[in-house]
Amino acid sequence: MISLLLASLVAMAAQAQNNAHYVNPFIGASTSVGDAGIYHGLGKTFPGAATPFGLVQLSPNTITGGDNGSGYSYEHTSIEGFAFTQMSGVGWYGDLGNFLVMPTTGQLKTSAGTLGTSGQGYRSNYNKKSEQASAGYYSVQLTDKSIKAEMTAAPHSGIMRFTFPANKQSRIQIDLARRVGGTSSLQSVKVIDEHTIEGWMKCTPDGGGWGDGAGKANYTVYFYAKFSKPLKIYGVWSVDIPDTANRHREAVESSYYQQRIVAAIISKNTKQKEGRHLGFYTEFTTAKNEPVLIKTGISFTDIAGAKANLTAEIAGWDFDGVHKKAIALWDKALGKINIEGGTDEEKKVFYTALYHTMIDPRSMQDVTGKYIGADNKIHQSSSFTKRTIFSGWDVFRSQMPLQAIINPTVVTDMVNSLVTMADESGKHYLERWELLNAYTGCMIGNPAIPVIADAYAKGIRDFDVPKAYGYAVNTTEKFGNGDKGFSSDISISSTLEYAFAESCLADLSKALGKNDDEIKYRKRAQSYRNIFDSSTGWFRPKNKEGNWEPMPAEGRMKDDYGTIESNPYQQGWFVPHDVDGMVQLMGGKEKVVADLTSLFEKTPQNMMWNGYYNHANEPVHHVPFLFNRVGAPWLTQKWTRAICSRAYHNAVEGLVGNEDVGQMSAWYVLAASGFHPIAAGNLRYELTSPVFSKVTIRLDAKYATGKTFTIIAANNSAQNIYIQSATLNGTPYPYCFISHTDIVKGGVLKLQMGNAPNKGWGKTK
Repeated sequence: MISLLLASLVAMAAQAQNNAHYVNPFIGASTSVGDAGIYHGLGKTFPGAATPFGLVQLSPNTITGGDNGSGYSYEHTSIEGFAFTQMSGVGWYGDLGNFLVMPTTGQLKTSAGTLGTSGQGYRSNYNKKSEQASAGYYSVQLTDKSIKAEMTAAPHSGIMRFTFPANKQSRIQIDLARRVGGTSSLQSVKVIDEHTIEGWMKCTPDGGGWGDGAGKANYTVYFYAKFSKPLKIYGVWSVDIPDTANRHREAVESSYYQQRIVAAIISKNTKQKEGRHLGFYTEFTTAKNEPVLIKTGISFTDIAGAKANLTAEIAGWDFDGVHKKAIALWDKALGKINIEGGTDEEKKVFYTALYHTMIDPRSMQDVTGKYIGADNKIHQSSSFTKRTIFSGWDVFRSQMPLQAIINPTVVTDMVNSLVTMADESGKHYLERWELLNAYTGCMIGNPAIPVIADAYAKGIRDFDVPKAYGYAVNTTEKFGNGDKGFSSDISISSTLEYAFAESCLADLSKALGKNDDEIKYRKRAQSYRNIFDSSTGWFRPKNKEGNWEPMPAEGRMKDDYGTIESNPYQQGWFVPHDVDGMVQLMGGKEKVVADLTSLFEKTPQNMMWNGYYNHANEPVHHVPFLFNRVGAPWLTQKWTRAICSRAYHNAVEGLVGNEDVGQMSAWYVLAASGFHPIAAGNLRYELTSPVFSKVTIRLDAKYATGKTFTIIAANNSAQNIYIQSATLNGTPYPYCFISHTDIVKGGVLKLQMGNAPNKGWGKTK
């Protein structure tokens, strides 16, 4: 018995050490509107090198403009450079894509050139078959100049290795102005010694970026870079950009602006320069297949931080050693969940999904613990890691609940980051979509509140609870449904989202003993009832006067009829805090089951963007689990397995919608493991049919009393998708849900699977 247990532990450890090899960073790496059939595009992930929640991401960039948040799309045939910062899975024109490095030969060109052209700029065609991406590594053969490019990352720094042909005028050039969705508005570069440069790039809203400037992203990227070959011939190019020039996305993309870049002034051997559009280059002679390397520390704090980051993480020029460390970091991170069973393709989908959930919220502080605050002052963090990129409207649904189980410290870091941001900025409310300390105002609702309530309910409380609570109240009073009891701005979506956040605040009020607040916000949480039109049997938007908006011919199928990125049929199911009340309004369980069934049965087979169950976007992500709450858990099992197989694939088109900073992938990780919440802030997870025969989750000793929680699906297969019976730690378990409390205690949930529904199993209460 002991030998069998030891063998099992050894096997588990071996798998945990090799999970990174399942990762395919090309999954979702396309922005193609044509393939998606909708302007939102596909996954919009990047294929480059990163580390778990790291500050740096080294990735190829194929395009600067358009709705291309990652800066890369797989179908593009040329690469304009390799940047040190990227966003994952976002729309709205994106941001970052800073410190764009490109190896070239021959005549220096200061413009990247346009997509679809060759030879006009430093952009290069590439051999698609040569392109390789794995956890912590990316490489490609640039065909225009016969240069191989490789890159790998450390948490705050990265290193690139370029293998050149024999050439008397080889070069590494860096576009310091480059920024996804716009341009950096001011840059500085300085040569420190014959191997080193340092500087910064200011990215302000008038340079476009996030939401083409509407997202208010305002940050500075600092760099400290070293070259393996000495700087003998080098220089700076500078573009004459008038002070009055429009520098938003479309202006930067215009031929007028691009012609100015082509005509940049090149200054040889210039050691220091500040300007509105700069680039730096160094030239050298190379022998055939000679590798030349550049390593760079990146910081959002200051140059000293960038230098400290590089010095601490990449001391020498051992590219392969840095790569091995990156793999080790990913193996450790991905070892939080070990799976058995399933196909090799399903394992690749699973671990790539888990990988994508660990890109953000990324660290934005240096190895020294210093970070730039929302007051534009440098702060020293000792109790938490300052994190950024909180895509709130997306991630409160699956991503943050997943991290609450496998990486609870990341959750408490994010809460601390949002609370200190509210404090430092003087705004004293919680932002719904944070990017590098910016109150971007993107999307709707008050998603930080359910994240805080969820953390508190699950014992993740290493933050200033009174201050977090106070800011949650301020946020609700500023943006909630208020005494009016509904929102007239995107009426259905906003009213329902606010009502849920108000329910979470009521729960938090109760936990903190604030009885009057609990009564107040519990009442407001019922605001969803105020926009339910009993004459039509569905939710309907109201205007400012409280009157119904005119009913369109399409009825609840009308896109954007009081909704955002959805229609009322999709958004109307979002009453996760009071499912029983919602069901009563809708006519009872039998009617709801029929309506839900119709929603799924009318969904296209490929589950791409559609008017029914639209898995490509977040408003419906909880809907498959509603069957559990209305007495038909076998339908939750049926449809989650269908979504896992039809909406997720080991392919570039493997995500049917934007990755959205981990949300799309977190849904898969949880559902494929066999459970998922309907409502953040609640300890209840709905059980469903696991994709795999065994899922073992490693628990955090700080927040859990158990070491692992394991879900076993006996007799599981593509046909045997229905739960027949269950035991929890050997005791019969009749419920179709499980509590977070039971998970963190550790243990084994065993599900017996079969090919036909057992309608007698799965108590809802």
